[in-house]
Amino acid sequence: MSIPLAILAGYIVLLYVVSWVATKRSRGILGFLLAGRGFPAGIVAVMVAGLAIGGASTIGVAENAYTSGISAGWYNGAWAAGAVVVGLVAAGRYRKLEVSTVPEILGRSYDTPGRIIGVVGQIIIQVVITSLQYVAGGAILSALLPDVFTPRSGMLVSAATFVGITLIGGYWAAGLSNVINVVVIYVGIAAGAVLCVRQAGGPAAIAAALPPGEHWLDPVGGVGGALVGAWFAVMVTQAFSTQAVTQIAFAAKDGRSARLGFVLGGLLIFPVGFICAVFGIVAASRFPGITPALALPRTLLALHPLAAGLALAGLWAADVSTAVGLLLGSSTLIIEDVWKRLFPREITERRQFWLSRGITLLISAVTYALAVSVAGILKTLLLGLTLTASYTIVLLFTIYAPRFCRRGSAFWTILAGIVFLALWQLVPQIRIAPHPIYLAWPVGLLAFFAVRLIDRRPISHAQ
Repeated sequence: MSIPLAILAGYIVLLYVVSWVATKRSRGILGFLLAGRGFPAGIVAVMVAGLAIGGASTIGVAENAYTSGISAGWYNGAWAAGAVVVGLVAAGRYRKLEVSTVPEILGRSYDTPGRIIGVVGQIIIQVVITSLQYVAGGAILSALLPDVFTPRSGMLVSAATFVGITLIGGYWAAGLSNVINVVVIYVGIAAGAVLCVRQAGGPAAIAAALPPGEHWLDPVGGVGGALVGAWFAVMVTQAFSTQAVTQIAFAAKDGRSARLGFVLGGLLIFPVGFICAVFGIVAASRFPGITPALALPRTLLALHPLAAGLALAGLWAADVSTAVGLLLGSSTLIIEDVWKRLFPREITERRQFWLSRGITLLISAVTYALAVSVAGILKTLLLGLTLTASYTIVLLFTIYAPRFCRRGSAFWTILAGIVFLALWQLVPQIRIAPHPIYLAWPVGLLAFFAVRLIDRRPISHAQ
């Protein structure tokens, strides 16, 4: 067995051990889906960081840096900003609501169509992003261990690990395993970056070998201010209203833990993008002309097997940490907002617990099937997250300015967001901005205030 494969196998075994330990805490459906609302600030922080640092935040950043330089790292900087802003503005308030899902918040104040469309949109977002993690996991394993994994077999091993951890220990397993994941991510990626710079001859040698251009170390210029701005707009927006993100706040033991955990999580997220951008810059200096997506794998494969194995574990840990949180977020939506609405009769806590596992397994099968058949899903990630602008508008007004809300506000605002994204895809003439997020907010606000003028019904149970 090769050293990188041995390191990967040891890491998988460790995750399963931690998941088994977590079963002692995952009692009942509340324990399985929300860790019994017992996450301290430290676990909240690693959950937020683990969710944010995935395939797009590592391999995707290095791919972008291969042509755009260090400014590619702002993708993670934008995610970090989203976590900090939510921590300062909303995380504590979310925890005090004692809810399980974003549509549940909508259901307390708005009409039934508002909650239904809220569920549909959230499930679409969650399923798409969860499927992405299988694709990213397979890409990581096949690129760094090509003699062992194909993209398809890498996806299968990734899915088995994601699903196994989730089914065994639930949300506590996600929290405790993310403690390990964040450590592995930082050790693996940071060590790999340092060693690949040293192997390339140091910063001066790298700079001399780079293709012509002054954008390599420009803090913004390589990517461009418009795209960096779009990243910040998308990531801050989605952090307020994506189920997988808000569920971390719902699972905190109190409002203070939610607030502090999100801020600390943002601080953990921030450096990773710039570290991964280093791989892309080194690859541009050493391997000109390769496919940009191979920038990080090609750089790592040139390292000593031990260093490559640690970096492989770090990259795959990033994918594991993201996938488990997303998978449980998707399952919570199905259980709380679909199953309990269709079959409201009381069942025992033990049956609820096994029901939650069964639905989690079903969601896993659906998302894996989607990943296998729609590999191009990677390209839709930021576009899909743009839909969260409508949710964020509704949630912020519901919590902080309920007097502006009407019973139909949730339905029509979210519907306007869905229609706008469909038109963005189908009608190129409306693409007057560099990214749809720049229009999603004005469209959502226009729809929200139009409903306020037309619909005279006040919301119920204003938060």
